[in-house]
This record gives sequence, C-alpha cells and structure tokens, in this order.
Amino acid sequence: MNAKKVPVEVLSVGTYASQSLHTIVEAYAEYKIVAEEERTKRRGIEAWEKTTVTQIEAQRDALIKYLELSFDERSQNFRFLFEKVDNAIANGDNNQLNVVLHSITEIAKSSPFKDLTDLASVRTALDDPDHNWEF
Repeated sequence: MNAKKVPVEVLSVGTYASQSLHTIVEAYAEYKIVAEEERTKRRGIEAWEKTTVTQIEAQRDALIKYLELSFDERSQNFRFLFEKVDNAIANGDNNQLNVVLHSITEIAKSSPFKDLTDLASVRTALDDPDHNWEF
C-alpha cells in the first residue's frame, strides 16, 4: 500500500484557529457580562418583591384591623340599642322605642365598607390611638 502525501497549509489553519479562539474568548467575556447583569436584575426583582409583599401584608393587616374595629363597634352599638329596646318595651315607652328602632335601622343601613375607598385614611385612623370610631 502506497500512502499519498497531501500538502497541508499549516499557516492558514493556524489563522482560523486563532480567530476561532478569539471569537470564543469574546463570546465567553460577553456571556460573563450578561450573566452578571441578569444576576443584578434578579436581585433587584427579589428586593422589589420583598418590598411589595411587605406593603401588601401591611395593607391587609390594616384592613383586617379596620374590619375588626368597625364590626366590634357596630356589635357594641347594636347590643346597647337592643338593651334600650328591651327597656322601652318593659317601660311601655313607645316614643323611646320608636327613636331606638330608628337608630337601629340607620346603623343597619350604613355599610362599614363605605369608608374603605381611601385606604390611606383608614391607615391613618388605625395609627391614631385617639381616633373615635363612629358608625
């Protein structure tokens, strides 16, 4: 068997290899830059998420506190007024009975949710220990 010698141009192969290596190094350097930028973006998103979740939880807590206070207040008002109804009935005082039943009707008509349209004012009211809760 005879082997045929094929001339190979070594210099041109070296040039392609050098260009290929240079392209790979540039691509890797660009990858590292993009990867760091994306890590920074993710950290920013995570910080935004924590802040937003904290705000939502604070608003939820404020709303729950408001509802607890408003329904407790309404409950106390109704108990008080129904005691007055019982007293008026026991005393046979129809005028007092009429006034108390009117008050009960007016309180029942009003919704504790009507003031929730402005959550900032609710938050301010909750933070104020001297706030008078009227319904």
